[in-house]
Amino acid sequence: MDPSRAKQRVHASLLRQVIKVARPCWPHLAGISLLCLLSTPVTLLAPLPLKIAVDSVLGTRALPNWLRALPWPAGWLRAANGGLAICAALLVAIALLNCIQSLASWLLSTYTGEKLVHDFRGQLLFHTQRLSLSVHDRRGANDIAYRIQYDAPAIQNLFLQGMIPILSSAFTFIAMLIVTVRISWHIASIAAILSPVLFVLARNSSRKVRKRYDEVRELDSSAMLVLHEALSCLRAVKAFGQEAYEDELFRRKSRQRMNEQVRLASIQAGFHVLIGLCVAIAAAVALVMGVTEVRQQAMTVGEFLLVMAYMAQLYEPLRTMSTKLPELQSTVASLHRAFALLEETPELEDRPLTSLPVRARGEVEFRNVSFQYTAGGRSVLKDISFHIRPGMRVGVVGPSGSGKSTLVNLLTRFYDPSDGAILIDGTDLREYNLSDLRQQFSIVLQEPMLFSTTVAGNIAYADPQASRADVVRASKLANAHEFIERLPKQYDTPMGDGAAGLSGGERQRLAIARAFLKDTPMLILDEPTSAVDVRTEQEIMNALAKLMAGRTTFMIAHRLSTLERCDAVLVLQNGALHTITNTLDEARAHLMANSAMRGAESAAPGPVLVRLEK
Repeated sequence: MDPSRAKQRVHASLLRQVIKVARPCWPHLAGISLLCLLSTPVTLLAPLPLKIAVDSVLGTRALPNWLRALPWPAGWLRAANGGLAICAALLVAIALLNCIQSLASWLLSTYTGEKLVHDFRGQLLFHTQRLSLSVHDRRGANDIAYRIQYDAPAIQNLFLQGMIPILSSAFTFIAMLIVTVRISWHIASIAAILSPVLFVLARNSSRKVRKRYDEVRELDSSAMLVLHEALSCLRAVKAFGQEAYEDELFRRKSRQRMNEQVRLASIQAGFHVLIGLCVAIAAAVALVMGVTEVRQQAMTVGEFLLVMAYMAQLYEPLRTMSTKLPELQSTVASLHRAFALLEETPELEDRPLTSLPVRARGEVEFRNVSFQYTAGGRSVLKDISFHIRPGMRVGVVGPSGSGKSTLVNLLTRFYDPSDGAILIDGTDLREYNLSDLRQQFSIVLQEPMLFSTTVAGNIAYADPQASRADVVRASKLANAHEFIERLPKQYDTPMGDGAAGLSGGERQRLAIARAFLKDTPMLILDEPTSAVDVRTEQEIMNALAKLMAGRTTFMIAHRLSTLERCDAVLVLQNGALHTITNTLDEARAHLMANSAMRGAESAAPGPVLVRLEK
């Protein structure tokens, strides 16, 4: 395909997306455009009092007929300084009109711009949260956050600092050109000749700066990633004494961005110099021609001043249009980055062919399940089959990288299997509505996810409509009520970023309380005690014992001692199901044997199909 045609298609696609996003604000944008167009007649009136003062107050010409027809106070027209007073009053009236137009345009533009950004950011966040985890893994949280927070405002710039000013300037240019032609077509022809020259310069500048703006945005995002990692992993940075390394890395990224921005600025500065030079030459030619016509009495001094004022204002729309086109490239670059998120395919499609009951029974079956994160990539899970009866407590063990977390992620459809099927209560989980399916699971992770809200708000995250009594009941079941009561504001204590001030065990018990409140038939525990000491582990396990009662539970663990209450243990190795056992001693023996044989086996063990009865 012709590159120019492909580029046109990209721009057309972007325009359609922009129009779709901005559709709710069309009435506001139309109002702003109308107000901008109204500025043209006000601008045309601005030099008029000076022309009248020169010709009719200082000179001998009579006041214009339209001016004398206005209802002036009695005696103004016959007074010695009546004409001067009328010019002064006219000047104030025009200024007042200009202020009213500017105020209305400013307020409406501010509201519309903020609404555009607010709606666009909301749409991006809504869509981003529904993207698959593979998209988030590929792009990274920092890059996505940068696009939502810093690229999304380009939707406002496109309209309010781009399209509307360009259209308004074009209208103003045409109107002023017509008026100037009526006074002196010789002088007006200068602006007509200058306009295509400025357009060609603007087009060439736009082509040069577009690629630069893309690179600046990428470098911005890269520098922000380094900053985010250095601050979020500050304990590791301090522990390894790598402050100087992180500082140098951030400075290097920032320096690259600075150099690219300087190159971009040099291109724009050169363009502005050319624009200024062209306008200055055109103004000089107009000055010579105007003075010549006054000497030849082809126009009055007042008309000469008026046409020169119009020419000065005529060049301003030309300057605006020629400078806005290159500046829009920054906006277009940001919009392409923002809309790239919307072009990502949403999370796994729902096919609600089968109604999922409000509370599932909790029967789980894997049928020859295999999984790769990317097509043709390394198999993370290989041909896994097993059947779990409702209410069973199942441990999942294996060396790091054996696919334990991936296996439970498939249960909640964070990913879909590459081959095979996973059944809940006898039905392929892909037949269920995605949100309904996830309402059947509670998840407690190794590092509990707590939010910057109150203690009660963190527990109630599972059910925002829960009463305070329900929250307290859940915290008691999780053995969290006692330490919550010791907090400064008890359940209303704000957590802050990262829940500073709470121990690992306390944070974990809040996560368990959240799971109690959700009260689902199935439970996933991903190494919930790996980061706590033995005493805290026992407290957490006592709470988990109550939580697992009557629920189908999958518990990932490295310490086999945490699996004492499990009915069965799945032993994974190299992504394959090595065996299923009912005793911890047998699971430990398999793990030790696999550890000794690791690296000596030429192939993973074959699939194991076992039906476990509680």
